[in-house]
Amino acid sequence: MTVTTATAPAPRPAQELKPRGAGTPRTPGEGRMAAMLLSPTLLVLALVIVYPLISAIHQSLFRAESGLDADGFVTEGEAFVGLANYADLFVGESGRRFLNAFGNTTFFTVTTVLLETVLGLCLALAMNRAFKGRSLLRASILVPWAVPTAVSGLLWRWIFQSDGIANTLLGSEILWTAEGTASKLAVIIAEVWKTAPFIGLLVLAGMQIIPEEVYEAAKIDGAGWWRQLGSITLPLVKPTLLVAVLFRMLDALRMFDLPFVLIGPGKESVETLSMLAWDESNQLRYGSASAFAVVLFLYVAVVAIVFVKVLGTDVTGAKQLGLKKHRSKANKATRSQKAEATR
Repeated sequence: MTVTTATAPAPRPAQELKPRGAGTPRTPGEGRMAAMLLSPTLLVLALVIVYPLISAIHQSLFRAESGLDADGFVTEGEAFVGLANYADLFVGESGRRFLNAFGNTTFFTVTTVLLETVLGLCLALAMNRAFKGRSLLRASILVPWAVPTAVSGLLWRWIFQSDGIANTLLGSEILWTAEGTASKLAVIIAEVWKTAPFIGLLVLAGMQIIPEEVYEAAKIDGAGWWRQLGSITLPLVKPTLLVAVLFRMLDALRMFDLPFVLIGPGKESVETLSMLAWDESNQLRYGSASAFAVVLFLYVAVVAIVFVKVLGTDVTGAKQLGLKKHRSKANKATRSQKAEATR
């Protein structure tokens, strides 16, 4: 009698175990398909971003001028002046207004973002703790962020009236909506009240993905709440916090609607670069208005580059993707070694 033994199938080579898409080069057909799928998005971005930017740069090189023609009639038109509109940003009345608006924009950005970061972090720490009514607290802090900025400005304008709630509680008659330091303080209070929940919610999302085992191990080692905050919470939520601060800074640099509605146009104490560009265009000085807008765009771009390159803000998630790819390669190498050992 012949006895046959079933032999186990030989293990598949490591190359066959590699899933599709993990380091596999793409075919030309896939590249064309990706380009075709992305083309509508790129077209929309070109229409709403690239074209207006190019138009603004082109408009900033011209200036409206009027004069007399050969027949003695008044003529109006735009003349090419090169970089004269940019040179005027630092001389004369236009230069004084520009430097004032630039200083106000920077002051509001630094002050509001700093206060929003501290307050948002405190809100995130409070919402991350387990207590009765936590869901109500999380829902309630969404209210300021959900209110439109124009409506928020009208609300705070009513609060900061000469006979409003703020003066009633303080027992004074501060002119919050007039020129001076009080108007700056009013804008800061209203802006922080509205946008601090944004940072709080983003930081809370970063805290939610921290494993609870990390805190339990820290408690076993005798680490208190402050030690856990400095050694675990803040380092692990740093990427999320930096992205939130970056978004808020880019938004604050373009501040327009809140001071415009709360204090009003033409107030030097709260006039920002966006408000200055709007005022110039409202006076039909489109060349100088475009120059202000281009300078503001460059300012925002520099801030974004500094955050992404210097501080290492992972806006696109490239670092996380690279980490995942590195772990995937390490796991594949381990599986390959195991397959070789079992042969």
